[in-house]
Amino acid sequence: MQRPDMSVAVAGIKMRNPVMTASGTFGYGAEFADYLDLESIGAMISKGLSLKPKAGNPTPRIVETPGGMLNAIGLQNVGIDAFIEQKLPYLKNVNTPVIVNLYGNTLEEYGEVAARLDGLSGVAGIEVNISCPNVKQGGIVFGTDPGAAQEVVRLVKKNTSKPMIVKLSPNVTDVVLMAKACADAGADALSLINTLTGMAIDLERRRPVLANVTGGLSGPAIKPVALRMVWQVARAVKLPLIGIGGIMNGRDALEFMLAGATAVQVGTASFLDPSAAQRIAGEMEQYLVDHKIDSVSSLIGALEV
Repeated sequence: MQRPDMSVAVAGIKMRNPVMTASGTFGYGAEFADYLDLESIGAMISKGLSLKPKAGNPTPRIVETPGGMLNAIGLQNVGIDAFIEQKLPYLKNVNTPVIVNLYGNTLEEYGEVAARLDGLSGVAGIEVNISCPNVKQGGIVFGTDPGAAQEVVRLVKKNTSKPMIVKLSPNVTDVVLMAKACADAGADALSLINTLTGMAIDLERRRPVLANVTGGLSGPAIKPVALRMVWQVARAVKLPLIGIGGIMNGRDALEFMLAGATAVQVGTASFLDPSAAQRIAGEMEQYLVDHKIDSVSSLIGALEV
């Protein structure tokens, strides 16, 4: 049998396989070049970029939890100017699509960052973070209010010609409502889920473990929630979906595709195993070989309910 066709396309972004690296877990790409072949995965997503550099939250800002981890990094990043000048030149030489994750603390900042990226070669698309739960201003409001989310999506859409993925928050009453709002406002694809807001407490010190008090929960603990939300959204909107949440191996990734995702993002797994994204892509292909499946895209939404 020939090797299965692992290629997929999300909003016009063609990828050799469905495995992408989740924003904030893969640096700016170059940091992982010693651990895996950057040309073995489907796409790389940058750390979330803002208009100006950001130092993030005070430490401690990461803590392991049962089945996952909490982070309150606070979207630390070099800023859009430094990314364009210092990080993008390296990425242009890697034959893998680069998607830039962006955020703003105000509506205007979202629009401005999107506009700065619009004319750049080497950027295949953008992912708009409306949902990060560990930002004290802006993000939580945009990501949990359909009207505010639509304002962001419309403004970014107006300021870019690049494919736009909108990353959804799970910290909402109705994820389908949010998905429909973003789709109606012009999103080209949706990625879900971002982290669930959580907390860890040090019993002896009687204090929160994280300096920020709360943080975003990721890892295997959130996978059932993520699968459910992807499945719900896939039935409600016609956009391509990217599944995120606790993907540790190829089987996990393929479950998200059955639920309706066209591609997946690997995040927390990369902290345990820096080569996780490449390994997971290989495991997905091996599953197809073992089960005599010709094309990975044939599994998208193939869940029998």
